[in-house]
Formats: sequence, C-alpha cells, structure tokens
Amino acid sequence: MQSTELGNKESGKIWHRKPSPLTRDGIIVNIIHNTSDYHSKTLRFLNVAFDGSGDCIIAGDHQGNIYVFDLQSNRFNLVQRTTQACTALAFNLHRKSEFLVALADYSVKCFDIVTKELVSWMRGHESSVFSISVHASGRYAITTSSDTAQLWDLDTFQRKRKLNIRQSVGIQKVFFLPLSNTILSCFKDNSIFAWECDTLFCKYQLPAPPESSSIIYKVFAVTRDGRILAAGGKSNHLHLWCLEATQLFRIIQMPTKVRAIRHLEFLPDSFDAGSNQVLGVLSQDGIMRFINVQTCKLLFEIGSLDEGISTSVISPHGRYIASIMENGSLNIYSVQALTQEINKPPPPLVKVIEDLPKNKLNASDVKMMVPSGRIQRPTKSRNSKIQTRILKQDLTGTFENKENELSDGLNKKRLQILLKGCGEYPTKYRMFIWRALLQLPENHTAFSSLIDKGIHEAFINLQKQYPIKSRKLLRVLQRTLSALAHWSAIFSDTPYLPLLAFPFVKLFQNNQLICFEVVATLIINWCQHWFEYFPNPPINILSIIENILAFHDKELLQHFIAHDITSQLYAWPLLETVFSEVLTREEWLKLFDNVFSNHPSFLLMTVVAYNICSRAPLLNCTLKDDFEYFFHHRNNLDINVVIREVYHLMETTPAHIHPDNVLDVFVALTKGQYPIFNQYPKFIVDYQTQERERIRKDELDYLRERQAVEDMHAEVDQQRIKDEAWYQKQELLRKAEETRREMLLQEEEKMMQQRQRLAAVKRELKTKELYLQDAARRRFLKLQQDQHEMELQRLDDEIERKVQMRDQEIATTTKDLEMRQLELESQKRLYEKNLTRNQEAIAKEIKEDADAYRRKVDLEEHMFHKLIETGQTQSRKTQKWKEAEEKGFHLRSEKKASALSDESRKWFLQQEMSAALEHEEVLQLQNERVTLSSLPRTSELNDISDMDSSTQISLNRKTREWDSMEQNLIKKVRNLRQRLTEQARERCRTPHLLAT
Repeated sequence: MQSTELGNKESGKIWHRKPSPLTRDGIIVNIIHNTSDYHSKTLRFLNVAFDGSGDCIIAGDHQGNIYVFDLQSNRFNLVQRTTQACTALAFNLHRKSEFLVALADYSVKCFDIVTKELVSWMRGHESSVFSISVHASGRYAITTSSDTAQLWDLDTFQRKRKLNIRQSVGIQKVFFLPLSNTILSCFKDNSIFAWECDTLFCKYQLPAPPESSSIIYKVFAVTRDGRILAAGGKSNHLHLWCLEATQLFRIIQMPTKVRAIRHLEFLPDSFDAGSNQVLGVLSQDGIMRFINVQTCKLLFEIGSLDEGISTSVISPHGRYIASIMENGSLNIYSVQALTQEINKPPPPLVKVIEDLPKNKLNASDVKMMVPSGRIQRPTKSRNSKIQTRILKQDLTGTFENKENELSDGLNKKRLQILLKGCGEYPTKYRMFIWRALLQLPENHTAFSSLIDKGIHEAFINLQKQYPIKSRKLLRVLQRTLSALAHWSAIFSDTPYLPLLAFPFVKLFQNNQLICFEVVATLIINWCQHWFEYFPNPPINILSIIENILAFHDKELLQHFIAHDITSQLYAWPLLETVFSEVLTREEWLKLFDNVFSNHPSFLLMTVVAYNICSRAPLLNCTLKDDFEYFFHHRNNLDINVVIREVYHLMETTPAHIHPDNVLDVFVALTKGQYPIFNQYPKFIVDYQTQERERIRKDELDYLRERQAVEDMHAEVDQQRIKDEAWYQKQELLRKAEETRREMLLQEEEKMMQQRQRLAAVKRELKTKELYLQDAARRRFLKLQQDQHEMELQRLDDEIERKVQMRDQEIATTTKDLEMRQLELESQKRLYEKNLTRNQEAIAKEIKEDADAYRRKVDLEEHMFHKLIETGQTQSRKTQKWKEAEEKGFHLRSEKKASALSDESRKWFLQQEMSAALEHEEVLQLQNERVTLSSLPRTSELNDISDMDSSTQISLNRKTREWDSMEQNLIKKVRNLRQRLTEQARERCRTPHLLAT
C-alpha cells in the first residue's frame, strides 16, 4: 500500500510508482495531510466527492483546505483555502470545473478549480449544511440543514424554493432521485415524501414502516435508475422500498455485530442498466460491508476494527471507492481488485430442481438475513467426492472442445445452445458473456498509452460532422476514435468508422477500455478484407453478399439490377452502421448476441437475410430514394425471423460461395500489447497522408498569400478611405463657410428685428414693474396688518392660558387647605382623646397613691392603738401628730391635683384659640378666592381688535393687580402652612409635658 503525505505542497503526484491494489485489501493509495511545522499535526479530511466522470476526487479538511485528486493523470492540486471547516461537498455541476462547498458559517460557496476564484456565495441557512444534492443535469442543487432545505438555481445562484418545517420534526435528508425530476424528502419521524421539482407538487408519500420494526431512519441510498430506496438507522435492519409501487418489499437483517448503520451507498455497475444489486453498508464498527440485495450474500468488505471508516463515496462508474478513515486520512480503493474473486463465474453444471411460483410467497419470505462472518466461498469437503460420469468419449472433438472453452469457465457451445433456446442472453449477464466470447485482454497499460496521445487531429472537429446532444457521449466517441487512429493509421481516414463505433460507444460509455477493445475485435474479425479496396467500399465483401443473394433469391436481385440498385446501396449501409440505423436497441443487442457467438461470416449472412425477409416491401420500391430511405431507417421487421433466416442461410449456402472460405476464424486480441493492424493497401494510405500533408501545406501557403493580399487590400482601402475623407472634409469646410456667411447676414437682420422687439419689451417691462411695485406695497401693508392681528390673537391666548393656570392653582390650593383642615380636625380629636386618656391615668394614679397612703395610715393607726396600751399620754400626742400629718398630706394632694387641672385647662384653651384662628384664616382665604373668581375673564371681553388705547391700559393694570393678588395669596398660603406645621409640632410635644 502506497502512502502519500501532502504536507505543505500545493501540487504534485499522488503516487510515484504504479499502484498494485491486489496486494493489500484493494487500496490504491493512502493520502495523509501532515503539516511540516515545528509541532507536526495531522489535518483530518472531513468530506470527499467525485466528479461526473469518476476520475477526479475533491476532498476538504477541517481547516478549509480543498484538494483535487486526478486519478487518471496522477496529479493533486490545492484549489482553495477557505479557512473554515467544510461540512459538505459537491463536484458534479454542469460546469465541470466548478464545485460547491458548505462551510462552518452556514454558507455555501461555489469555486472554480481552474481559476481558483470564488464564483458565487449563497447564504440563507441558520444551521450547518450537512448535505448537498445536485440534479442530474447539474443545473440545480439542494442544500439541507437540520431545520430547512433550499433549492438553488446554479445558473444564477439564486434560491428558488425553501422548505420550512416545524421545529419538532427535523430533516434527515433531502435529495434528487437519479435520472428524474423528483425530490425525495426524509424526516426524523420516518415520513418520506416525493415532490415534483418544478412545481413542488407532492407526487406520493411512502406509507409508515411496520410497527414490528422499531427503526428510526437515519441514512438513505437510491439505485441509479431511481426505483429502489434503501433506508437504515440505529438497528441492524435494512428496509428496501419500491418507489414505483410505493411499498416496502424487503427487510434485510445484517449480522448481529452490526448495531447501527452510519452510511449507505449502492455500487454502480456498467452492465446492470442502473438497477444496482450491490449495496455498501457502513456500520458503527467502522467496517463497510457490501452485500447483494437480491441474494443477501456478503460479497466483500473494506475497513477494519483497527482502521475504521468514517464515511465513503463511490465513483459514478463504480471503479473507485474513496473512504475517509477515522484517523483523518483518505483511502482510495479499487473496486476491480475487491471484486476480482466475486466476478468469477459460477460452476457450469447448475441445475434447477424446482422453481416455486412467485404468487405463493409468504409474508415471512420478505425478510431475509445476511449471514455473519467474512466473505463466504464455496468449500470442498474432504470426505465427499464429486461424482462424475463420462457420457461419451470423442477423441476427435478434443481440439474443438479446447477451442470452445472460453475464459472464466464458460463454454462457447453451451452458450450457443442457450442462445438458440432463449433467442438472446440474459440482460443481467450479457456484457459479461460478450467479454468472455470476445476474449478481451483488458490491456490497461496499452490503452492508456493510446489515450495519452490525445485527440487525433482527424477527429478534433468531430462534433461538426456528427453533432451529438450528449457531450459525454461525444467525448467518449472522440477518445475511442482517436485511440483507434493512433493504433492504426488507416482509421484516421476511414469515413464510416464513427458510424461503426457509435453503437458500441453508446453501450460501453462508462468503460472506455472495454469499448475500444470490442470495436478493435470487431474490426479484426467481422471486418476482414474491408480495407483492401480502400478508400472505396469493400467490393470483394459486397460481391460475396451479392452471390449469396443471387443463389437464394434471384428475383430480388433481378429487381435490384432492373432499378440500378447495387450492393453499395442494399448491403453497404447495413454493414458500415452494423445495423444500428435499422434496428432498435433491444433488437440490435439480440442480433449481436448471435453475431458474437458465431463465425465472422454470420454478419454477412445477416445482410442477405435482412434483404430476403424484406423482399415484399423492396419489390414494391421502384425509386432509388425509396431504397435509400429503406436501408437507412427502421422498418417493420421481426428480428427473430431475420436471425432464423441467417441460421438457415449458414446451413444451406453452398461451400463455393459460403463466406467461411474467405473469412478466417475468430482471433482474439493479444494480451499486453495490441496486435499490428496493417490489412490495408499501405501505399494508398501513405499516398493519402502525403497528399493530405501537401494539401495542408498548400492551404497554409494559400492562406498566407491570401492574408498578405487581404492586408494589401486593407491598406489600399484604408488609404482610399482616408483620401475620400479628406476630400469630403474640404468640401464640407467650403460648404460650411458659405453657410456661415449666409447665417451672418440672417443674424444681422434678426438682430435689427430683435432690437425693435427689445425696446417694446422694455416699455412693457417698465409698466409691469410699476404695477408690481404698487401691488407689492399693498401686499406689504396687508402683511403688516395680518401680523398685528396675529400678535393680538397670541396675546389673547396667552392671557387666557395664564388665567386658566391661576384658576387651576387656586383650586388646587383650596383643595389642599380643605384637606389640611380635615387633617387638623382629626388631629384635634386625636389630641382631645389623648388628653382625656392622660387625665384619667393621672386621676387613677392619684387615687392609687391616696389608697396606698390610707392603707399606710390604717396600719400605723393599728400599730398606734397597740402602743396606746403602753401609755395614754404619749398616745394622744402621737395621735395629734398623725392627724396633723394627714391633713398636711391631704392639702398637698389637693394642691397637686388643682395644679394639674389648671395646666390642662390652659392647654385646652390654647388649642381652642388656635383652632378658631385657623378657621378664620381659612374663611378669609375662601372669601379672597371668591373675590378673584368674581373678576371679569378674558373670554367675557369683546373682540380685542375693537379696543381703544385706554381700554388696553386698564386691561394691563388689572392684569398686574391680579398678578400681585396672586403673589400675596401664595405668600399667605405659605405662612399658613408654616404656622400649621409649628402648631403640629407643639401639639406633639405637649402630651409628653403633661405626662411628665
């Protein structure tokens, strides 16, 4: 296995020696991108894509470096540095040099690999784009993110449509179906819809998968013909849907070691007509297993547990597999090397024991299981022996049997028996059988050397002579014809070679090597002796055909002779186009199944059989144009009848006119190098080559002389044009001078007339000026009057506004005073209540003191009575002293109570006086407000424009008085507020004084 490190190189070779993928798991080359900085690190590849031809690969790493790998020319180039990780790539646009890349900033850019310039920048996604699907025409693309999918026109790079979904339902994948105009959208709830691309009309919806399979679809793949959809997810089950019938027709169970499926991809095959049978399944263990969806057999696998695969892409022609490994490197596999053992044909002795009818299949038969383990090969038991039986011993047929034995274990005789029984080979195995019958050597090196010589000069302008709609088909035809011309010089001058090779080019357009070798084998064997009369048609071959026709149908030949129709008209058009113009594709394939399975003379006999089977319409033709039309267009003829007639002619034609005597047996192409083809008059070809070279030189000389003559004519014409221009200029100057003299005379006359008109205009202007001055003066006076009126109106509005503001402030002050009065009354009641409560508390305290004193007196009196018994004299003195003390205590208590009562009465009288003063001030303020409100308003006055000066003076004086009254009222309100505040503070302090 070769390994290539890109490093910091921008271009170079992919491999330095020819790769041999057969040596190790089919790997052609392993590509690693390591930086050569001080700290070396590996840049991981993230995405990879093939172009339409399948020979170029584009890959992007996580730092935004985009590389193109050309496997055919063994070159790589760094085409872009985006400085952002790429999330998706597409490289199959209709402009072959352009590619699409989705970046980490949610944008999609289009670059050109040749100019390395930015072509377009497409924005619109709000999350990372993980998929880009390009239409088969390359003119439309669908970019998909988790929340939306957008359809772009790649001609204008404008967004055509946008698919929005609910946030709860995410998108799994949206892509174009191959070779159709249908868009398939797959969502996270397992719903799948098909839409028409132009109108976005929903064509159909796939039904929900069965409830027994709890699989959530994550990955999808479609066959090249767009008929089968494969879906998988976090399970080891695969669902195969038939999109034409919109139903699930098969469930495939992968081995138990497969727990989740990460990627699906069908393997294209040139010989399956788009109905791909091999499916690549990448599982969670990093191994990609390729299975046959019909037999559910494991064919081969790539990757391993140690070197797992992250994602894989298969080329459109199925020749290469590009896989991004889990370590970030890029592996390129050869499918031919991986399928070398699989493509071997099965043993020839196969017998069908019993074929069950298809309509008796059970529902359980839909589910099939892929056997676990590696690729299963047929093994030979040691104990059992193969029982064989010799049916017949034929020593004379030994050489014939060896001759009939083909490569890959096929037998020509058995194939001929199969062909006669079925009429044609199976479509699935036709190309395989053809390659075996023709014994193609597949000389890759020799063919590459022919292709490397480039386009032959004889076929550079092939599209002008043979305009083909498909550019790919034209390119393949041009390469094939150029390779044939490089192989043998005669093919560069053969005019009918494109007609001969075109049907095979169209059939093998995806495999140019097989196409070239089939055409070369056809020329060597079935075109024998065609070039002996070059450049004329093969007269000898046409004579053989005419002799056979004369033997089997003399009447038809006499009809041709009677109307001057030669074999160049009824035989040569069929041979030079190998019947491709008169047969459909299926009929042509069926015919060449028989041609390749028989002697080369079979093709000549087919020409005779075609004429004999068409004798009825041909006998009715009398005009030459009708005959020409008949042999260049399709006719209502059964090809099976023609083939049976060919076999009849092969058996009944006499030996002396049979083509077998002239044509050699089949000879295959040699391996390694192609044989030399010189079966043509070399001197004629050399003479034509020399003549063509001489004509080319004469043409170049003629072109040079004609160019010189044209240059001289151009110089003469240029000088003549200059002279004519000079004469014309002189004539124009003379005429211009005369014209200007006449113009001067006319201008002088016009000047006099204009002066007279100017004087009249001045007089009119003077009159208008006086009138305008008078009108301006009147307008100015009127403007002044209007300004005075506007000023008076503005003053009225200002006075009214101030009066309204004064009324509003007075009303606001009145409301504040009323609220303040209410607050004072509530405080007065609160203070009275507190005073009463304090008086009761003080009286209660005095009473308690008196009661305590009385108890004390009673105690002392009780003690005194006890002391009386000791002495009466002392007792009386003590009693008189106690009585005096008690009277003194009562006097002090009464004085204290009277003092407290006086203080309380004084405080209450002060409160009543302050309340009366406040009430009087409030009444006075209300009276003043009434007086102000009774003054005359501005609105009650008459129109101010009618007042005289005295009235205006009095109005101004009243206005000043109102302003002064308003200022005094404001001062009084402020003083009243201040006094009320001080009184409130005093009242707050008084209860505390009373309490002390």
